[in-house]
This record gives sequence, structure tokens and C-alpha cells, in this order.
Amino acid sequence: MGITKKRKAVAGKVDDKKVYSLTEASGLVKQVNTTKFDSSVDLHIRLGVDPKKADQAIRGTVTLPHGTGKTKKVLVLCTPDKEAEATAAGADFVGLDEFITKIEGGWTDIDVIVATPSVMPKIGKLGKVLGPRNLMPNPKAGSVTNDVSAAVKDVKAGKVAFKVDKAGIVHASIGRVSFTPDKIAENSMELLNAIIKAKPSSAKGTYLKSVFMASSMSPSIAIDTKVLVH
Repeated sequence: MGITKKRKAVAGKVDDKKVYSLTEASGLVKQVNTTKFDSSVDLHIRLGVDPKKADQAIRGTVTLPHGTGKTKKVLVLCTPDKEAEATAAGADFVGLDEFITKIEGGWTDIDVIVATPSVMPKIGKLGKVLGPRNLMPNPKAGSVTNDVSAAVKDVKAGKVAFKVDKAGIVHASIGRVSFTPDKIAENSMELLNAIIKAKPSSAKGTYLKSVFMASSMSPSIAIDTKVLVH
């Protein structure tokens, strides 16, 4: 497949042999964007961990100071006594059995699922559908809770979950190309700080092996990791 004219035009702006500061990358990612839509800006962070070890399977949540730039669809799975609370907090879908049936049928048109602890036994069977899509509610991510109002409001305000994959990489969206460079940098630093704080004591050697920033269908930019670790 050939490289498009737009991609060729911006390719020379990123030096593949150079690592950029977070500030430089946050400005450059806007310059090399080639899409007509408001692309997502993502970080790809390779960690020096072994995800097969339970204590090194890094995961957590962080609230980005400027949000993600995307309105997330939230489903709350709960008992009837919690439905009004979830709806008032801004949940897009609220219920239980009907949505379990829909998900079993392949429906996953949502970004986050919040569930109360009491309904988790019913949701367990959805693991094969929700797990690969990173949609399974989890107490560590704050998505299994009785305080559904706070959980929904946090997601709508820009709370994102991160999780290391089997290759030891965390992929996360930290904004849109329409954001100012300052907002991109500040959101990125918030995520990186959360990942740095999550470093397990059993992880040896270099923890932040590499960090790349990229927007949809645009060149990736290597970020200098040495200045990120305080």
C-alpha cells in the first residue's frame, strides 16, 4: 500500500532518530496530523514489566485535567433501586437483565460499564465478550461500586482506565488534536505520573522503556523518557 500525499508531506517533520520532550511532541503531533476529523491523540507506553505476574499486571485509573475530548457512553448495570441515581448522574443506559441479553447477543456500543457489587455474579458470564474489549467492570478501575453516581460523573469528567497488555504496553487516549499543546502535555503527564506511581516493587531494570505519542493515522513521535522519571 502506497503512502498518501498528506502522509509524505508530514513524514519529514518527525525525525525517527530523535527523542522529543513532552512539550515538543505535544506541539508536533498537531502539525503532523493528516485527518480531516478531530483525531484522537494517544500514548503508547512500553513498560519493563512481566504482565503474566499478577503484581506486575499494571492497571489503574486517572482523571485527565482537560478530559479526553470525547463524550463517553456509560452503561450502568444495577438493581432497580439504583437506576434513578444512575440516570440522574448522566448514564446513557441503565438496567440489568435486558442489557445482559443484548451483550450476549454481541452489543457493545458503549465505552464504559459501571456495575454494583450485587449484580457482578450475573455479569461474570459476559467475560468472554467484555474482557477482550476492556469493558469488564473492575473494582480496581472504580467501575464496580455502590456509588454509581460518582462513578458515572468521574467517567463523564474525563476519568480513563489504563491497563498493560500482554506485550507490556499501555495504550491510552489523552485528548484530541484540537486541544492546545499545553492541554495535550498536561493530560499526558497526568497519565504518565499515574503509571509511574503504579510501578511494582518487583519490577527490575528500566520501567519506562519507551513512550510514543501519535494521532490517528499519523506518524508516531518518540518521547524522551529520562526526563519523565522523577
